Amino acid sequence: MRAIAACRTEALGGHMYACDACGAQRYTYHSCRNRHCPKCQTLAKERWLAARRAELLPVPYFHLVFTLPHGLNALAQGNPEVIYGLLFGSVSATLIEFGANPRWLGGQIAATLILHTWGQTLAQHLHLHCLVAAGALHADGHWIPARRGFLFPVQALSPVFRGKFLAGFARAFAAGCIKVEGSTGALADAATRRRFLDSLRDHAWVVYAKQPFGGPQQVLDYLGRYTHRVAISNNRLTSVDFDKVGFRYKDYAHGNRRKVLTLEAGEFIRRFLLHVLPRGFMRIRHYGLLANRAKRAKLAQARSALDQAPPAPHPSPPESVEAFWLRVAHRDIHRCPHCHAGRMVLVASLHSHRARAPPPKPPHA
Repeated sequence: MRAIAACRTEALGGHMYACDACGAQRYTYHSCRNRHCPKCQTLAKERWLAARRAELLPVPYFHLVFTLPHGLNALAQGNPEVIYGLLFGSVSATLIEFGANPRWLGGQIAATLILHTWGQTLAQHLHLHCLVAAGALHADGHWIPARRGFLFPVQALSPVFRGKFLAGFARAFAAGCIKVEGSTGALADAATRRRFLDSLRDHAWVVYAKQPFGGPQQVLDYLGRYTHRVAISNNRLTSVDFDKVGFRYKDYAHGNRRKVLTLEAGEFIRRFLLHVLPRGFMRIRHYGLLANRAKRAKLAQARSALDQAPPAPHPSPPESVEAFWLRVAHRDIHRCPHCHAGRMVLVASLHSHRARAPPPKPPHA
C-alpha cells in the first residue's frame, strides 16, 4: 500500500525537464513498479506480450476457466501460497492428463494458466484462466489437431479437477502445511475437516469453456486483457473521499448490467488487499510444450509439424520506454507538450522524499 500511495509522486524522486525551445518545465516522478499497482503494469505487459508472440502456434486457441468453490476463500486468505499452488497443480495436471488421453488428443499440449483472485466487486473469486492450443504434439513428432470447435468435455474436466485438488488438499492438511485459525479454526478437528471435505466433494466444481479464438491476434488481445491486470483499475473509480469509494462493475447475474458500488473506505481497502499475492508467487505459468525445461526444442518440433517458419528473434535489450510510447500511443515523450516544437531536456534529478521512520523509543525503566 505504501508503494501504491507513493507511486509517481515526489516521495520516490524523479527528474525535471525543460524545453530547449520555449523553456517550459515538466516534472516526472518515478513509478513504484509494484505488480499490484494499477499504474505500473502497461510496459511490463507489453514486454511480456512481445516475448509471447514468438511462442504462438498457427492453430486456434481455447479459453477455459477453472473456479474454486467459495467455501475455500477463508482458508485461502490464511494460506494463499498453498491454496493457489494447489489450484495451479490440479488444473495443470487435469489438462495434461486429458491432452495425453488418445480419446481426446493423445499428445503434449501447450497451455498458459493465469491466476485471478477477484470478481467485479473485488470480492474473493479464485479462478484460473487457461489458454490452450487446439491440438497436441505426438511423441513421434506429428501434430494432432483438436476437433473443430471442441477440445475437452467440461463435464468430464470438472470431477477430475475436483478430485485432484481435494486429494492434494488432504495431503497438505496431513503434512501440516495448512494453518487453521480464526474462522477456520474448527477445521483442526478431524471430524469437522472430513465433513468440510465431503461438502466440497458433493458439489460440481465450475469449469467453463469459451469459444475458441480464431487466430494469433485474438489470442494476443486476450492475453493483453488478462495477464497483468490488478484487482481494479483507476478508470473504474467514480468517486473517492475520506469515507467512501465508488466504482463501476458489471452485474453478471443481471445481464452484465453496469452498476456503481459504493463501499466504506476501510472495506474497499480490505477487499483490495485480499488480492495481494505472496512475495515471489508466479501468477502466470506455462505447461506442456511451453514449460521452460524443454520449451525451445518442443516448440521447434511443433512448428516443424505445422510447417511454421521459426520466429524472428525478439530484440535485446528490451524495448525502451521512449520506443514503447511511440509504438503504442504514437507519442514522442520528448516533444514539448507546450510549443510542440522543442525537445524536453533533462536539467535536474529529484531526490526521493520518503519519510523515514522515527527511531524506536527506549524502553521504560
